[in-house]
Amino acid sequence: MLSAKNGPFGNTVKILLPLLLGGAILYWMYRGFDFDRVRDVLLYEMDWTWMLLSFPFGILAQALRGWRWRQTLEPFAGSVRSSVTVNSIFLSYAASLVIPRIGEFTRCGVLKRWEGVSFSRALGTVVTERMVDMLLMLTIVGITLLLEMSTFGTFFKETGTNISAILSRFTWAGWLVSGICVVAIGILVYVLIRNLSIYQKVKTTISDIWQGIVSLKNVRSIPLFTLMTIGIWLCYFLHYYLTFFCFDFTRDLGISCALVTFVVGSIAVIVPTPNGAGPWHFAVKTMLILYGVQDEQALYFVLIVHTVQTLLVIALGIYAWARLSFMQRLTLKP
Repeated sequence: MLSAKNGPFGNTVKILLPLLLGGAILYWMYRGFDFDRVRDVLLYEMDWTWMLLSFPFGILAQALRGWRWRQTLEPFAGSVRSSVTVNSIFLSYAASLVIPRIGEFTRCGVLKRWEGVSFSRALGTVVTERMVDMLLMLTIVGITLLLEMSTFGTFFKETGTNISAILSRFTWAGWLVSGICVVAIGILVYVLIRNLSIYQKVKTTISDIWQGIVSLKNVRSIPLFTLMTIGIWLCYFLHYYLTFFCFDFTRDLGISCALVTFVVGSIAVIVPTPNGAGPWHFAVKTMLILYGVQDEQALYFVLIVHTVQTLLVIALGIYAWARLSFMQRLTLKP
């Protein structure tokens, strides 16, 4: 039976919808834009030295992810090769350019194929990492909101987003009913799974995922794990911030503007489009305009920076694919 989840039609939808969404936003933003002018900016007005200096931080951010992942795998998978974990991260980011969010599964598949580690257990460690990253990201967002509250207020006003108006529509009864619905859905899913013939297999898979999640408590060095996590996000920020010095119109905006646009861009990439294409452009461009950058200049910035950084992701993915092709594959570990 063909399903929308696993069949050819479903896979086509997974690929096309994000592309169409990102493409629609980009078309709306760049309609009537003079793309011929971009060549002049690239050749004569842009300082490529700063762009090249930003590359090591983009590479290091992904490498740190690979090294940190190796640390979370050790409690149940033993010693795994750091070259495999790092290259699996490179490949996962490139894969997500084709199908958003597929990268998390890609790196677990690479680990199973080259290191023999259980896919579901590896996936559990990925869930753990994402939870840790989300916690740190929320902390960064909270601090940035406090420091630049007025700027964010203007952003929400300019984009027509009114959080208080949205939340005010929910009464206490609405929240109660929503909570009951969530619980009811959870109970229904549990009953359905309980009565399926594959219950034991599902139960084993969930158990493996849970073991991967709780592996964090057995990590050899929590301080090192924490340091790597901070290092990942610091490298992401520097990878982005250094591009400000490539252009005359962003060079003097300061680190606070870079932090605000970095946070807004990081939130925007939650929308499932390839590398955040579309939502990232819109969010960062809007914030740059609030800091005094002209509309056309902001469009140049987001188009060039996002394109160049995406090309770096593709290059790392190609390198990882070639590197893994020459590496020995190990047998499945218990």
